[in-house]
Amino acid sequence: MTAQSAQRWGSTLDSVVVYAQGAVCRRLARGSAAPDGRVRVTGLPRSLDPGSLRARVLSAPGVRVTEARVEVEAEPRGTGTPDESRREFERLSDEYAAAQGHRDRQLSLIEEVRALHPVAPARRREDPYRSTPVDAWLELADFVDERLTGLRNRLAEAEEALRNVEHDLTVAADRLDRATTDAPSAHVETEVCAVLVLDGTGDAEVELELEYGVPGAVWVPAYRLAYRQGDGSGRLVLRASVAQRTGEDWTGVRIALATADLRRRTDLPRLRSIRIGRSQPVPTPSGWREPPAGLVDLFSGYDAAGPGPATTAAPAPSAAPVAVGAGFASAGAAGGSASGPVPPPPPPLPGYGGPSAPQGFGPAPEVFGGGTPALAPPAGVPQGRRPRTGSRSFAGAPAAMAPAASDRSAPPPPPAPAAGPPQPSGAELDYAALVLCGPDEQGGRRGRLFPDSPFDPVAAEYRRRAEAVAALSLPGQAVRPRESAGSFDHRFDATARADIPSDGTWHTVTVGEIPVGLRTEYLCVPSVEQTVFATLVLSNATDQALLAGPVEVTVDDDFLLTAALPTLAPGGVRRVGLGPAEGIRVTRRTNLHESTSGLRNNTTVLDHRVHVELANRLARPVTVEVRERVPVTSEPDVRIEERADWTAPDEGTGPDRHAPGTRVWRRDLPAGATAAFDGGYEIRIPTGKALAGGNRRS
Repeated sequence: MTAQSAQRWGSTLDSVVVYAQGAVCRRLARGSAAPDGRVRVTGLPRSLDPGSLRARVLSAPGVRVTEARVEVEAEPRGTGTPDESRREFERLSDEYAAAQGHRDRQLSLIEEVRALHPVAPARRREDPYRSTPVDAWLELADFVDERLTGLRNRLAEAEEALRNVEHDLTVAADRLDRATTDAPSAHVETEVCAVLVLDGTGDAEVELELEYGVPGAVWVPAYRLAYRQGDGSGRLVLRASVAQRTGEDWTGVRIALATADLRRRTDLPRLRSIRIGRSQPVPTPSGWREPPAGLVDLFSGYDAAGPGPATTAAPAPSAAPVAVGAGFASAGAAGGSASGPVPPPPPPLPGYGGPSAPQGFGPAPEVFGGGTPALAPPAGVPQGRRPRTGSRSFAGAPAAMAPAASDRSAPPPPPAPAAGPPQPSGAELDYAALVLCGPDEQGGRRGRLFPDSPFDPVAAEYRRRAEAVAALSLPGQAVRPRESAGSFDHRFDATARADIPSDGTWHTVTVGEIPVGLRTEYLCVPSVEQTVFATLVLSNATDQALLAGPVEVTVDDDFLLTAALPTLAPGGVRRVGLGPAEGIRVTRRTNLHESTSGLRNNTTVLDHRVHVELANRLARPVTVEVRERVPVTSEPDVRIEERADWTAPDEGTGPDRHAPGTRVWRRDLPAGATAAFDGGYEIRIPTGKALAGGNRRS
């Protein structure tokens, strides 16, 4: 199908789903198809994955897509096409090269002038001594000094100009590197098209939807939290930092963010049954047929005509075997040339080759280049179960022939694979992508169909530049969604359309508002630090998880700080620290009294007393949680008796898990009020369990 035989439809990018790495784009196209149903949809990016293209019909009942593939069109760019960034970079590159050459010329001139020095003429033995011309020496020294002074001044000017041009070139290179990759290249304009074949179009207008995957897109979550003191709820706005270099600008598209891995497998595993016996299930027919017998005879006249004109291609090895049916005919084993007449093939193996195989030729030894030589079945073997054997050539002998019995050094023949019909791969069954190899192909490829999969260096370069986005440094306190999502995947749909250029830098997109429950609590651990810290207790009442990321906290319309929000599962409750609360004071005093008890004073009693005072200097009531610790023991003889009104908290999980022996006081303090807590515990240690010289007071 050529570009003239298919109608060209334009397309618009409608929505994008950004995954943990990579994205899936959705385009819409509309038009009336030709009677043959062939359509070319333009506007696709250069970095798309050709195997991810999907197409379906939206608004025409009875119309379906029967074929979809990707093609690339290239044509020279016009002279009037604007490309200011690249043109400026090339101009500065030329100026830099010229300035560097001018500087190098000045350096070479300085070295030449510096090398000037007087040389006295050679004196013969019989010649008398001559007087030194001092004036000439001084004139030469003055000339060298004057010349070097001027050259050094020019060198300083050249180096200054070189530094200026180098700075401008660095700025232009950075601007070109950060520019959007949606612009075409410097000299060739490429256009990626989706070639579709529609069935049942008629005269109706058809609307198509195209989906394809592209690399080079990443995102990380970010939040903005606004609340007022005293309220039980707040506004948590989910935002996302998105960076993409897919080769197309996302302008006015619907954005969705997903935590899943785009490259993971989605096909379901298939468990096959194990059967014992001769009766086996019939394999599903694939539509593949073996190449016809005697295919090599088609090129006998071409080979007999002699070598063609010399080309730049590397010649094939003279001893390379050419596959012919069940055996090989070595083109150079007997001293002949590859372009000369092909010698007759060896006779067929006993029991192989039926009467329908002329001159002992069996079926073709390769199945679209990916299979193994298939021989005619022996007597008694059903037609549907052909044995297959590998092909290997040594010393120009037929691969299917066994070595002579007297040749003890010859390697044994390779083991034959399991009997059965050849199994072509999926690429070999894509008949529209198969290419017929010409007569110049070697190694049994000529005259046969092979998958056409040439390496596209331009597309590989686009994908390499796109995948470099994954190495971007993350914003402060940001966490990649694949790390914070855990074992589950989530998707967040933005409420409004957004614009994200293909420049490989972070852009902020507002996703939506999430209702959360909020309450402010104050926490202090005076045994570690006598400071009260303010915390926000967040409760997630939605059915979606909140991923870890930075959160900008705003209290009463005043920005407070940027904190790290942990991952909050649906229905979960977590704390977010807001820093020290200067309006609440805490003081802690301890007292230790050591004594003995028991009939023989054989038990040491360590009486610990703790006194904690709180003072609320804020203009509103607060809830303060004071945490203390009590020693824990694994010895049954050592007893710990508590004397306080504190309580043991729940164990918790993850970061909220409390250490063993933690005790908690909770108190509601009105504005300007104070409170005191008294607690303590006794440690009773038998004399036999006491540590000699140990510190028992802490």
